[in-house]
Amino acid sequence: MKVFIPLFASLACTASVGAQYFSAGWSPGQPAPPYQAPSPATAAARPSVAPPPPNAAPAASDGGLFDISRILTSGPVDQLFSKMGVNITEKMELAKKDAIIWDPRIPLITDYNYDELIVNEPLTPEEEEDRVWFLIITVSAGGKNPFSRLADGHFDKAYNLSVIENDLPNVRWGRIDYLNVTYLTTKWSIWQAPYLVVATDRGKSLRFYKGNSVRLDPDIIREFLREEGWRESEPWASTFGPGGDKEYLMHYFAFAMTKSYEYLVRVPRWVLMLASGGVANLIMRYIHRNDAAPTEPVIEEKPTEKPAPLSLPVPAGSSTTTSAPASTTGASPSKGKGRQRKGAKK
Repeated sequence: MKVFIPLFASLACTASVGAQYFSAGWSPGQPAPPYQAPSPATAAARPSVAPPPPNAAPAASDGGLFDISRILTSGPVDQLFSKMGVNITEKMELAKKDAIIWDPRIPLITDYNYDELIVNEPLTPEEEEDRVWFLIITVSAGGKNPFSRLADGHFDKAYNLSVIENDLPNVRWGRIDYLNVTYLTTKWSIWQAPYLVVATDRGKSLRFYKGNSVRLDPDIIREFLREEGWRESEPWASTFGPGGDKEYLMHYFAFAMTKSYEYLVRVPRWVLMLASGGVANLIMRYIHRNDAAPTEPVIEEKPTEKPAPLSLPVPAGSSTTTSAPASTTGASPSKGKGRQRKGAKK
């Protein structure tokens, strides 16, 4: 108890350092006391907290307690991988470097920001006439298409050279990830990648170039854009294209594909594999089914021929004669015995 008495006294002194008087409190009907600014000495003694700058970026999150990178690089897990001869920290750093496969300065065009960036871009009439969007549709995020990675590398180098030279002020660059963009690629009837797209007139005029049909070189790409070589090819003019009579059909079809993809992407892959296998099995059974009832093969019965009677040859000089069959001679057995006796007497 003696220990708490000095502690309470010190707390009371600390709380009353800046107080000029002890107030009895406020009672009903009493006017509020006027505000008294603190003296300069008191204000200097109090610590001040500077407000954060308005453009300060929030601190980066460390991923939380269940961050997979933190779990893999923790002490026990790291030691386990070290015993197996694997430097997990080095592998994680390499994985982070490989994850950055595109130039971050080139914006990603998606189903949700296409209208905002290209169709409704704020431009003056002069800028709208000269604006050119040069896009690449790529599948490099999947990591299984080396040609797409090569096209992305040339595309990024061409963009970097144009930024250094500043010779394409009217051209905007963009990238479309084919694996994560469904509406645009379906509406444009693009079912493979890589593709190069030149969009003008706020996306109403589109020109498509297949990646393996053009020479992808940084200098050639810049020359193609600087000389406006894309004007030599006609834009996509079809009833299903932009401004066509049946464009609405492609719109609804692409919208349905987008919604179905949003639901299917939530289903685990192994479930899709089992379901697709079952559906394929049912389809194959339906295709190869036999609607007609199976008929038994008819076996024709051939008439059986009776075997001819066999006649044994009689050896020459034999004293006895064999009796002929009863059906041909008609002789009775008694007569045959009598003849044999007569022959014996002679």
